[in-house]
Amino acid sequence: MRLTVRVPATAANLGPGFDSFGLAIDLCNEVTVDTESAGVTWEQEGDGELPTDGGDLVTGAIHTVARLAGREGEPLDLPPFALHGLNRIPLERGLGSSSAAAVAGAALAYRLLGLGDPDPHTLFSVAAELEGHPDNAAAAVFGGFTIAMPDGFVRRLEPHPRLRPVVLIPDAVRLPTAEARAALPQEVPMQAATSNAAHAALAVVALTQDPSLLREALVDRIHQPHRLALVPQVREVFDSLVGEDIPVCVSGSGPTLLAFDVPGRDVPDPPEGWRVLRPSTRSAGLEFVDG
Repeated sequence: MRLTVRVPATAANLGPGFDSFGLAIDLCNEVTVDTESAGVTWEQEGDGELPTDGGDLVTGAIHTVARLAGREGEPLDLPPFALHGLNRIPLERGLGSSSAAAVAGAALAYRLLGLGDPDPHTLFSVAAELEGHPDNAAAAVFGGFTIAMPDGFVRRLEPHPRLRPVVLIPDAVRLPTAEARAALPQEVPMQAATSNAAHAALAVVALTQDPSLLREALVDRIHQPHRLALVPQVREVFDSLVGEDIPVCVSGSGPTLLAFDVPGRDVPDPPEGWRVLRPSTRSAGLEFVDG
């Protein structure tokens, strides 16, 4: 048996939507399992860096589903399998690489265990539990623009067709999610909370109905200032884009920035040492490629 899944990169938070907003973008990992072979291999991003002994996030998600599907604490038996990841999503850059791994592994586990295709909401719940927060997992499973609530409710909306995302990735800078979250305050001022609530409501309209509102809608006062303080070179580019009235936010926990081309004005190139990608948004989330 040979199975392949495709999972998109995701930009979470999107300014004021901390731990709730997610946007799928057309930059996808493909993960294949083959029960006629053995071993773990990686291609492109993470090659030579990710574990090849079964300690990776995809394999971990597969075994988690086997435990959850078992009875009386005994996991279901998995067949031996080889795993190969074609990774296009950069690691530790705020583009949902760990969520993509969790979603891919959980989906593959259902097929490996003979349980059929998982219900998307079940798959999302498993991936969000593995991640510890729901925003990336929601967009990775459902695609499009997603709003994930703390109680597990997810609403998927279709991104506006005129959205033109630009992904700005600093090559020499990484920011692990745990470090980025540790920089956040436990409490926020009332004014900051009120501001984010208003801007989050506007961001839903901007992302789905009127992209001309993006510049104002992406304003955040809860997480971005603290995360940008960890990476001064990224903050410099962020501030420069804001100064040029370009819609921009931190992608996930950073350090990647997500900006948007606007009519008559493209996002300018950042300094040397940055990768610039212009993928489209992606309507589809997880999908089986074959098998």
